[in-house]
Amino acid sequence: MISILQLIPAYAKRSPNGWYSFNAPCCVHNGETADKRKRGGIKIDGNDWGYHCFNCNFSTKHEYGHPLSENATNLLIWLGVDQDTIRKINLDNLKNRTMDVYRLNNDEISPIESFKRFELPDDARLITEDDTKFVDYLHSRGLNLSDYPFYITPNGVGRNKNRILIPYFYARQIVGWTSRFLDYNKLRYLNEHQQPGYIFGLDMQDTTWPRIIVAEGILDAISVRGASVMHNEFSKTQVAMLKRLGKEVIVVPDQDNPGLVLAYEAIEHGFSVSTPDWGENADGNNIKDINEAVQQFGKVGTLLSIIYAKESNKVKITMALNNMKRRAGIK
Repeated sequence: MISILQLIPAYAKRSPNGWYSFNAPCCVHNGETADKRKRGGIKIDGNDWGYHCFNCNFSTKHEYGHPLSENATNLLIWLGVDQDTIRKINLDNLKNRTMDVYRLNNDEISPIESFKRFELPDDARLITEDDTKFVDYLHSRGLNLSDYPFYITPNGVGRNKNRILIPYFYARQIVGWTSRFLDYNKLRYLNEHQQPGYIFGLDMQDTTWPRIIVAEGILDAISVRGASVMHNEFSKTQVAMLKRLGKEVIVVPDQDNPGLVLAYEAIEHGFSVSTPDWGENADGNNIKDINEAVQQFGKVGTLLSIIYAKESNKVKITMALNNMKRRAGIK
């Protein structure tokens, strides 16, 4: 990431109230004489910044994760920043845009675990409606572009040309990603930079929701704005993070043998478990996970079925799991 401090004059001085002052470059572009009294100022708040000229009153601001506005771009040009650097700033913002619609306000819940931040590949960009192949795949899984910030690397090498990147967010930062390849190779998913204890989807939760739905798979989590442990076992850190939320945790295991492992662990940790009877899909196979259910019943129908089937009593959960085993032919 390119810091605004790298772009303002080296002689800029920081005042006690946090303003970095220097000769304002905007005045001559707004009908005023050149400033020689250091009346231009930038104030920085984390990765965000705001600029104001106390001579010609030109103002602009920039929030990290959003494209540079016209005024912010003009300011950088007036500061002598070249077009290549401006392009890099916009690319970085595109790759790391906050997507507040998907994010938890982590100012209210401080992270208890530290995860290393990673940058997405340089050529990664968000999927648009023009990327027909990738959009069609998402639609086939009951998903839309508005459900999550899905990326692609169309200029990548080999299989990377044909993949969807699903970033991992934590505390508003990217801490890894999953590649979902759309070719015919048996290796369909590749988790990159998956860090111990990480839970996918916490940043999608609203602090006012009374419950959190926890699944195994990432697409399951995205399908219902839930969370994913990304395997069929809980780590101690994951259990602590879920309990810290203060919500009812409803675990929806895949309806297969690995899913049973997660379900029985959920019982031991005092979590609720839901095993809806979703019946069969169009191919006559038992619907085994949330994403398959969404493809069949839609998001609302699937959510209602999960809430309706959830059990909190250990004995009732065990009975529900036995019924699930019979339906799915699990031995």
